[in-house]
Amino acid sequence: MNYYSWEKSEKRPWYRRGWLMLLVSFLMLGTLGGLVGYAYLYYRFANQVEGFDLSKLEKMESASVIYDRNGVEIGKIFIQNRLPIHYSDIPKTMVNAIVAEEDNRFFEHHGVDYFGVLRAAISNYRQGRIKQGASTVTQQLARNSFDLRERSIQRKILEMFLAHRIERHLTKEKIMELYLNRVYFGSGFYGVEAAAMGYFGKHAGSLNVSESALLAGLLKSPNALSPWNNPKGAFGVRDFVLNRMYELGFMNKKECQEALQLPLGVQKRSNPFKVSYAIDLVRQQAIAALGYQRAMNGGVRIDTTLDLHLQQVAENALHQELDRIDLTKGYDHETYADYHARHRGLEEIVAKGGFVNFPTPGYLQGAVLTIDNHTGGILALVGGRDFMHSEYNRALQGRRPPGTLFTPLVAAAAYNKGIFPGEVVDDSCMDNHYVMIGGETGILGEWGVECVDNGYEGPMTSHEAVARGKNAAVVRLGFLTGTDALKQFCAQAGIHAPVREVSNAYLGSSEMELDDLTLAFSLFPGEGSRPEKLYTIKKITDADGSLLFETPLKRLDVISPEVAFQTHSILDDALHHTDASEIKKENLPLFPSGGKSGTAYDFTDAWFIGYSSEVTCGVWLGFDKPQKIYRGAFGKDLALPVWAAVMNASLTTFPPKPITRPSSLHQESICRSSGLRATDACYEANTVVAEYATDAEIPTRDCDVHGNISPNYTKDYELEEWPRAVSAVDLAPISPIAVTGPTLLASADAYQTLLPPLAQQPENTNIPVAKAIAIDERSTISEPAAAIARSPGLEKSKSTKKPIPVEKAIPVNPEVRRAERVRPMDLPSALPVMNLPSPKPIPFEE
Repeated sequence: MNYYSWEKSEKRPWYRRGWLMLLVSFLMLGTLGGLVGYAYLYYRFANQVEGFDLSKLEKMESASVIYDRNGVEIGKIFIQNRLPIHYSDIPKTMVNAIVAEEDNRFFEHHGVDYFGVLRAAISNYRQGRIKQGASTVTQQLARNSFDLRERSIQRKILEMFLAHRIERHLTKEKIMELYLNRVYFGSGFYGVEAAAMGYFGKHAGSLNVSESALLAGLLKSPNALSPWNNPKGAFGVRDFVLNRMYELGFMNKKECQEALQLPLGVQKRSNPFKVSYAIDLVRQQAIAALGYQRAMNGGVRIDTTLDLHLQQVAENALHQELDRIDLTKGYDHETYADYHARHRGLEEIVAKGGFVNFPTPGYLQGAVLTIDNHTGGILALVGGRDFMHSEYNRALQGRRPPGTLFTPLVAAAAYNKGIFPGEVVDDSCMDNHYVMIGGETGILGEWGVECVDNGYEGPMTSHEAVARGKNAAVVRLGFLTGTDALKQFCAQAGIHAPVREVSNAYLGSSEMELDDLTLAFSLFPGEGSRPEKLYTIKKITDADGSLLFETPLKRLDVISPEVAFQTHSILDDALHHTDASEIKKENLPLFPSGGKSGTAYDFTDAWFIGYSSEVTCGVWLGFDKPQKIYRGAFGKDLALPVWAAVMNASLTTFPPKPITRPSSLHQESICRSSGLRATDACYEANTVVAEYATDAEIPTRDCDVHGNISPNYTKDYELEEWPRAVSAVDLAPISPIAVTGPTLLASADAYQTLLPPLAQQPENTNIPVAKAIAIDERSTISEPAAAIARSPGLEKSKSTKKPIPVEKAIPVNPEVRRAERVRPMDLPSALPVMNLPSPKPIPFEE
């Protein structure tokens, strides 16, 4: 076809083609729309994110950490179990695992990984559902820190803008540190440090590559993939992370294969809220000091007086002794093993973090308390056999009768009142009516003395009575002391429980707490003073080291150093002589110490409290519901072994020092039968004992029981001590009546008011005076008057009676009888004295 030249069409350039122009137009419109949209979003969200306080990124609930006296971590208290650490304490393997699992381009992007967003969008489109997210580590940090939980496009955009702002203000290392301290790893663990300690029992800095991969894999679904709940799932996510780390070049193939062969290595699960009685006490005292929120969420450091080594020894020793008693012949109660077998399911729930109420345990319980004598700081505390089964702290809350453990306090009260330790008290039969231990009838002495061959031994010193556990003699010492003096002393010694105003209080029938009794016994190595109170927290500091709380220390003077040492002398004898065989069994070395065992009536409670110069330790064993442990369950056999184990463990950390005698005390030899100065006859009778006495207490007379010395019962008084007559009426304010005239008398003065009868009689000068005349010894007289020469004027009377012979008195040797000792005068006179033999030994071996 022919065209005219002007009709020929010219070929358009490619850039002027229509489809290209259309595409460019769309691109330009899209770009313009994008710019407009970005401007809108920037205007809307950029200003909004500026309102977020980035300092909140570092404000997270943190666990408060508890340390023992040596700076060793022993526990935590928290609402969220989190332990923030610095980036330098996080191993490189942990950072690589997080990058491999959560954010491959973490060190390259600026808060938002747009390639990741596109990749996730394509993947989700192909899957037909949202299966893959594109949130970076920075975005997750923003979401968790500011609680951006809403599922919406607006929230996602806000999160992206906030991530950009965080990246502009913080380094990558700081962002990773904050992220790993905040995220939840399941099973109650927040942050990598808490997770490492909880799952593996090690600090985060010690994690290996396998453990790091496991923790990183848990972030997908912390509870569902927990190695305790789902070991198979935990293996799967760990292996996935390890392979990703290999693909990204964080490890070579050999290292990856070796890591894949490792076990998970998680430790046995435990409930962080069911730890121990000691940690629970620290928690209570921390809350009292700072308030609940600050103590539980503040991330503070709590330095305590607890000693981890002594704490572990006390717990193990108590458990071993109680397990041994469970297998003892004659023990017919529920055992710990029986209770554990019946409630194994409940224990598993608690181990997984659940909370259940256990039935009240019926097995034998125990408690141990060890304190620092100088400060009152608690070094070890065991409040029961199992904190999971029962949170009731028997060391601080349980009130039980101390039995014969209480008798040294009776002696201390007596000596504080002025009674001499050498005071003689009678160990003889006493009607139980006075004491009523176990009933109103019977004879005191049938129980309580911690030996199977108890017998009465007659007079002995109060020192010996308490040291050897002679109950009848101790009761008589109590009678001399009185309940008023005993109650006053106990209150000053730190015992808060009331002391009953009955005679059996002298033998420990009043219920008391282990912590009060332990504090009271610290008087004796403390020269008569004690700490004001017991405590566990030395100080609390915040994350910056600023002091938030510190326990003030104060001591109280209760008794004189002389009385304290006199009582210590008793407890020294009780430990090293009365309980010598038991001490030898426990391999306790010889060091300055004292102690006393105690057994309550019917063997319901077994006690032992003893001390060195540095520490005092108290032990109690018994049931929550009082009942007989078994017949013959003495404190020296049950509680003493636990005490000995703790004291043995304390010797290295708290080396004992001598318990010095005050210079005002002198050791005097006295007779145990009379309480007076010993004579040669006392040595021959083998009744001489040594007692410590002040100058005022030293006996001034020799023994009147042995030898030929007559007893003197007259009390010597100083002149100023004699009573003086005093008018019953004060006459000073009474004015005398002035006489205004002569007394009016009757005519004859019938009542002889002016002239008494003798004064009115005339004087008679003719009164005959008889004169004595000497007579012969062999002569006789007719009557007594015949031997008298009468004065002139008197007629001689004649006697008609027969002569009376006068005989000379002849000297004779009169019979002189020596006074003998009678029954003790401290027995009430209203009841007869009983002369009964000692009760037969109790066959405890039956």
